[in-house]
Amino acid sequence: MTIQEDGYEEETYTIVGAAEANPRDGKISNESPIGKAILNHRAGDEVQVEAPDGSYKVRIIKIG
Repeated sequence: MTIQEDGYEEETYTIVGAAEANPRDGKISNESPIGKAILNHRAGDEVQVEAPDGSYKVRIIKIG
């Protein structure tokens, strides 16, 4: 999936299980704040990410 936070470049990630997560390799956990926020949404949606440092919005650019 490709996402973009306002004012930042697009970022591409693959959502995986917690045991496979490795953000440096672009693999984020389905249990992470971004992973949780994006599940069950589609391209074009804007979602609120609730992170330990505060919340922010990202737009889902592309899935798959």
